[in-house]
Amino acid sequence: MDSVALDLAGNGENWTYAQLFKRSQQLAQTLVESGVAAGERVLVQVEKSPEAVALYLACLRVGGVFVPINTAYTDPEVDYFLADAEPVLFVCRLEDEVRVRHRVKACVVKSLSTRGDGSLLENLPDGPGPAICQRSGSDLAAILYTSGTTGRSKGAMLSHNNLGISAVTLIDYWGWRSDDVLLHALPIFHVHGLFVALHCALLTATRLIFLPAFDTQTVLEQLPRATVMMGVPTFYTRLLGSADLTRTLCRSMRLFISGSAPLTEQTFAAWEERTGQRILERYGMSETMMNTSNPLLGERVAGTVGYPLPGVQVRVVDDAGTQLAAGEVGVLEVKGPNVFSGYWRMPEKTATEFRADGFFITGDLAAQDENGRVTLVGRAKDLVITGGYNVYPKEIERLLDEMPAVRESAVIGVPHADFGEAVVAVVVPVAQDVTLASVEAALAGQLARFKQPKRVCNVNALPRNAMGKVQKKLLREQFSTLFSEGSS
Repeated sequence: MDSVALDLAGNGENWTYAQLFKRSQQLAQTLVESGVAAGERVLVQVEKSPEAVALYLACLRVGGVFVPINTAYTDPEVDYFLADAEPVLFVCRLEDEVRVRHRVKACVVKSLSTRGDGSLLENLPDGPGPAICQRSGSDLAAILYTSGTTGRSKGAMLSHNNLGISAVTLIDYWGWRSDDVLLHALPIFHVHGLFVALHCALLTATRLIFLPAFDTQTVLEQLPRATVMMGVPTFYTRLLGSADLTRTLCRSMRLFISGSAPLTEQTFAAWEERTGQRILERYGMSETMMNTSNPLLGERVAGTVGYPLPGVQVRVVDDAGTQLAAGEVGVLEVKGPNVFSGYWRMPEKTATEFRADGFFITGDLAAQDENGRVTLVGRAKDLVITGGYNVYPKEIERLLDEMPAVRESAVIGVPHADFGEAVVAVVVPVAQDVTLASVEAALAGQLARFKQPKRVCNVNALPRNAMGKVQKKLLREQFSTLFSEGSS
């Protein structure tokens, strides 16, 4: 218990496991005094901190349901979560406390500031705290709201079994060691940083280098002290942008893991060339935790997300739900102890997202080879149907990203009078604007003509959510009128 849990990398005093345990006990008592009982929701919008980790553990101790939300959400968005989740307690940032309390009357509002002023940390009790609430595996442990990029945010209900079984599976599959040190630069309002990363370390009582956020220079400084890093693709591209990233710097590292957004084959190859290590890409969702992973031992193939994890079943089906042959593209469906029970207070929506045999319809387009390895093609909602033909954006994006003039790309479909939808390439140029003629020349002979972009739009950056996923809905809205005056 005296071993370090949260290593703050010189930004404060490290927390030992004993200190983390004690603080979670104290906060558990405070939660009970604030009205939190088994099954009651605790809505949390706070910055990443050791106290926030202790709060999460305290919520589990008292049987509460932890509901973390993005710190970037605005007042109207927060009001939606308050109304939908109906928490008994809302824990927010100090600067938000007075404003939130003024407009919210249905629940207790407290901050998680290290100062007083109504903070949960004010006048913490010294006793052992309440007894750990006994919950069954099927009981609700957390609600994670989806990003809402396609409409109203939905609360994915995750059980104690979902969290526990997933964590144990990953610890075994990724060969977690007693001397591992996890470099943690992810946010903790999301599956990746909160459940996948934290659980692997906490359940093995290993050290986390706990950074408040991702900063390229700080991560580079801390890499020699770590053995494992979990990140989103943006982490890896930014690190590759530094000349300080070398094989020598990474010699203590045994595992780099990427998820939450697709990793390009170019980044995969560049990382291996610079560091001598292959990134392990895996695939999960808020609703399912982790579904697949490239192997710890064995071939990690660029552009794929690996094999189904132990206990997880996956299949690729057509629109009617009929399983497709190996190599065919369809909708990926999953089933297993990792899959959530449904959407909070949305029984109709839940019913439409599950097959009668219990498989969850992910909405991701994928293909599975003869050996079971899964390759994601894109989201079903991002599929472009032009002139009656299906176009999978990722197929085009891979080729665009290979162009020396293109830093990164996103392919979308926008309304077109003749074709229904037209393929449009949105690119971030390296220097000079990328022209349609140059794209046509690069893709000639590699793609059927109907798949090739009819327009190229240059932008300074692609819009991304907090976990690095490109928000194609925003791009479709931005460029929706490209062909409104006629076809081209």
